[in-house]
Amino acid sequence: MTQKRIVILGSTGSIGVQALEIVAANTHHFRVVGISAGSGNLELLMKQAEEFGVPVVGTTATQAEAMRFALSDEVEVIDGADASAEIASLECDIVLNAINGSIGLAPTLAALKAGNTVALANKESLVAGGDLVMAYGADRIIPVDSEHSALYQCMLSGKRSEISQVILTASGGPFRDRTDLSDITVAEALAHPTWAMGPVVTVNSATLMNKGLEIIEAHYLFDLPYSQIQAVVHPQSVVHSMVEFIDGSTIAQLSPPNMKGPIGYALTHPHRHAKITPPMNWSASHTWTFAPIDAVRFPAISLAKHCGELGGGATAIFNAANEVAVEAFLGARLSFNKIFTIVEKTVNSLASGPLSVRDLDDVSRLEKDARDLAHRLLQESA
Repeated sequence: MTQKRIVILGSTGSIGVQALEIVAANTHHFRVVGISAGSGNLELLMKQAEEFGVPVVGTTATQAEAMRFALSDEVEVIDGADASAEIASLECDIVLNAINGSIGLAPTLAALKAGNTVALANKESLVAGGDLVMAYGADRIIPVDSEHSALYQCMLSGKRSEISQVILTASGGPFRDRTDLSDITVAEALAHPTWAMGPVVTVNSATLMNKGLEIIEAHYLFDLPYSQIQAVVHPQSVVHSMVEFIDGSTIAQLSPPNMKGPIGYALTHPHRHAKITPPMNWSASHTWTFAPIDAVRFPAISLAKHCGELGGGATAIFNAANEVAVEAFLGARLSFNKIFTIVEKTVNSLASGPLSVRDLDDVSRLEKDARDLAHRLLQESA
């Protein structure tokens, strides 16, 4: 049996670690030919390289020489700001992009330009540069976000022309039933009731900004107008998303609330393998609930759709401003309920200007303008 050659970008993060756990349980199916990560956990990065016999390792860290010394002479270490993009271009069967933030866009484009298929867990690639990414064709991208993986699978049940709408599910975060969002602490925001994720994604889930980003992502992945993309609160996080067809039938994808299911589906596609994730326990009782999202307390979804309908770089501005605001909240420099305010003011100020996105330079320019303004707004609100 031929092993599938995979590259994992962001290998030390939550998605990357779980992907390597899947590889470890299915060594006859996979061979890791490249990994990359930032400077946050070099010890784990080197351990992964040794454990999986990875021939090429990339890092943005300045300690690359120490890595070269510590690893076998047979391991090539690539360092610098473009390390992940270079590793994404390696000859392989699939690149899993699990990098956090819009810095993941360049590696996504590099992988596609090299002719590689991308298992995309970096939603910001589409939010910041959706037109650039989709120019390579949707057939080269397999979504890893649990919601988009679910939609991808549900859509196999009918023709695209027969879809009336898609429904993304949201856990609602830790504050779905809390009315006063003004005095929320960082510790409270990071205490997600269902998912174990990195701090930025966890805060985005608490503000439901994450769901706004996912709506933009769904628009690009499935070529759907925003009017056909909805979201509902589903606290149990078992139904990952649903597709409603024109005959009134709704197809849902269910699995336990962990990321191994969608990661494994993307890596094994177009097949399914055993030893990915335990199935649901159907001998036990289950109660699942669904509720509309309170747009007054959580206005991020409406703003995300507005930016998406503006088109061009409006969504890049939306995402960049949010990254600045979330970083400020995590650093105790901004209150939780002001995150949206910073994003909204930045979008309203900049989205009326030129928004064309022709290349990465255009995206970088728009993101820099958004971050600069967001930082000024933070200083004014201090």
